[in-house]
Amino acid sequence: MKTFAVLFLVLSSVQSAFALPVNTRVTLEEIQALTWNSSSAYDFEGIVKLDNCSGSLVRFEHSKDSDKGMVMTNGHCVPTGMFGGFIKPGEHLIRKPVKRSFRFLNRDGSLSQNSVVSTQILFATMTGTDVALYELELSYTQIKTRFDVDALTLDANRPREGEAIEILSGYWQRGYSCQIDGFVFKMKEDAYTWLDSIRYSRSGCKTIGGTSGSPILSVNTRKVIGVNNTGSEDGKQCTMNNPCEVSADGAIYAEKGLSYGQQTYRFYSCLNADGALDVRVRGCALVQSGN
Repeated sequence: MKTFAVLFLVLSSVQSAFALPVNTRVTLEEIQALTWNSSSAYDFEGIVKLDNCSGSLVRFEHSKDSDKGMVMTNGHCVPTGMFGGFIKPGEHLIRKPVKRSFRFLNRDGSLSQNSVVSTQILFATMTGTDVALYELELSYTQIKTRFDVDALTLDANRPREGEAIEILSGYWQRGYSCQIDGFVFKMKEDAYTWLDSIRYSRSGCKTIGGTSGSPILSVNTRKVIGVNNTGSEDGKQCTMNNPCEVSADGAIYAEKGLSYGQQTYRFYSCLNADGALDVRVRGCALVQSGN
């Protein structure tokens, strides 16, 4: 999973490196790539920076301007203990009061002085998918009025193979461009399992530590179709920081450098009659066993 830390290195033998902010194994080549990859090619409106990850200000297609704003990131970007432990396999955080700050990027990719604060985690998990949705203190109207920032819209439709995408990282203030190479029946990383993951094309979207939680945008619509979450560092099979692909017949494949994300259209299967997120809704696809 694509978030790592310089801090708390003493804990690295206990806690997996992927859940902390900056990858201590980011190579010189990757750091240099951050310099020459110009942010001028991307529009960073709605992108936010977390202390350990990337994220985005999002809304549903039917959301009202008066609704409270939401920030989306990865489930593995949510600290669950004093030392930042991870959400356990099979666990789902639902409407948990949490105060957390998110800092906006300007449209040109520079870091804004403006930030927003959450009141609760609406939903977060690392089982079946790897996603977290925070509810903010401010409404979309208040955010627009105070900061002149519009939210990105979560697409209600499943993305398509071959679709041109952009991945925008608030942590690194940079973007990636590539295509959806395909979808993975099942993906495993250490104790975690994700279903129907997005595989990026080999060229253009080799994400690095700190890009966890970045939205995946359709180039054609600028709607959010997924959330970036992991990639294979060493090509090992199914180990931490080395996700493996598992086909329907059980065959396992791993390749160094391949990066992946999780689809987000599933949120729409969990909306109640009032349009609010409610995982108790019959057929909600967010709450899965991941097996």
